[in-house]
Amino acid sequence: MTSNFSSQLIEVICIADTLDTKAIQAKFAKHFVVNKYRDALHIDLPKGHVFIFDYGVVVTWGISEIKKADLIEDLVEFRTTDPDLHWEVYHFNMVNDSKLTISNDVFTLGSSKTHSLLAISHAFAQSRKLEVFESQAESTIAHNRNLAKELAETGNISLSRKKLAMRRGALFQTKNDIMLRFSLLDVPEYFWDYPATQEDYMAAIKYLELTQRIELLNLKLETIHELFEMLAAEQNHKHSSFLEWIIIILIAVEIVLFFVH
Repeated sequence: MTSNFSSQLIEVICIADTLDTKAIQAKFAKHFVVNKYRDALHIDLPKGHVFIFDYGVVVTWGISEIKKADLIEDLVEFRTTDPDLHWEVYHFNMVNDSKLTISNDVFTLGSSKTHSLLAISHAFAQSRKLEVFESQAESTIAHNRNLAKELAETGNISLSRKKLAMRRGALFQTKNDIMLRFSLLDVPEYFWDYPATQEDYMAAIKYLELTQRIELLNLKLETIHELFEMLAAEQNHKHSSFLEWIIIILIAVEIVLFFVH
């Protein structure tokens, strides 16, 4: 099905960590045409399109503000977590019989067919999810930056062993959460079924600089790993020092008892 788009909006919203697309499909199929693709759900509205990804991202094409607000209100019922809503807005124009071109956040489309729109929506959704990962990594690094500075200046970390272990656990959890879900940034399986639309997807990926951003995120994850190793080494050092002092005290007590006898 095609629609006549002209100077309208693409909006990319991350509303959850995950969404139950099966339940969403069951609800919206009562009122709209709903199609399930690999990795995504498509709702064909009378004016516009909505693509819903199970990793919590919604991409809307050309729908009104009122309709969008109603849609988001309905979708939040199917989310498993409650993060802050974050909006990215892209402008696009519809021009028939031309290749996809992108300039200054204006997307000129060669086709308004569902498969072409979904191909580009995959890129938008991945870009938004990547921002979530980037934010997590940056927040974790910033939260623990003072530890590296303290260790460099004093040679010690003032945290107790328990708090240090908790901090290490939080670091590991952040890295684990990102790495376990990093596959979301791979080329979607959707293109196994519709390889002809992958060219549009790759053009959007290039414009959104996903490859460079993924490489930068990998560097941030490596920084988190180094922080993790640093904290582990410091914890081991503290524990070893504690044991050494116990041994010294026991030896001193033994010597005192020896002279007393």
